[in-house]
Amino acid sequence: MEIIPAIDIIDGKCVRLSEGDYDRKKVYAEDPLEVAQEFERYGIKRLHLVDLDGAKAKKVINLPVLKTIAENTDLVIDFGGGVKSTEDLKQVFKAGAQQVTGGSVAVKQPELFESWLVDFGPGRIILGADVRNGMVAISGWVEHSDWVLEEFIQYYALKGIYHVICTDVSKDGMLKGPALDLYRQLVERFPKLSIIASGGVSCYEDLESLRQIGVTGVIVGKAIYEGNITLAQISEFSNVN
Repeated sequence: MEIIPAIDIIDGKCVRLSEGDYDRKKVYAEDPLEVAQEFERYGIKRLHLVDLDGAKAKKVINLPVLKTIAENTDLVIDFGGGVKSTEDLKQVFKAGAQQVTGGSVAVKQPELFESWLVDFGPGRIILGADVRNGMVAISGWVEHSDWVLEEFIQYYALKGIYHVICTDVSKDGMLKGPALDLYRQLVERFPKLSIIASGGVSCYEDLESLRQIGVTGVIVGKAIYEGNITLAQISEFSNVN
């Protein structure tokens, strides 16, 4: 299981939200590059970079932040937020992302998303399956779709998707523990998919619980910024596991 730190961007700054609420924002760092470089110093290899401005505006906003981090670190970056067209996707890849996470576009423009899987390969396209009350949430979690989570994942599994990031919105930024039952169900139902858990991780023990469930990755954000999990612990966990 790989631990993937998250950097969420609003106004070019590193922030975290609570339950996806833009009005409950906390700024943790003025310079996301410094945060990314600190991750790298502890041997972390991957970064989950989210353009929250872009997710809300439905267009990529913080491309310069991506470019700066990509040019000044060796982190493997997956980028999400506001990618709505093939041109957006190409710009994000050109700016240095190795993978792109798409959620809203997979809901609203399935033919376009499916074409990305064919043209760019399932290794570079991640399905963002964010869930609130069992239903897929989109557009920075300010909208709900008509998709039931597992039906949504199943649909794209048949289209060739491999990587799935699933965030339980009700858990995100709350530091009350991840939705273990949800991830257990997803791993059992989709054993051939790479399920990446996101939301609610509060302590080192949560990482061990998720590892035992069998997810292939876990995204950690607020627990790092609040000091509940140290980068040294993440480094140790990664080396041991």
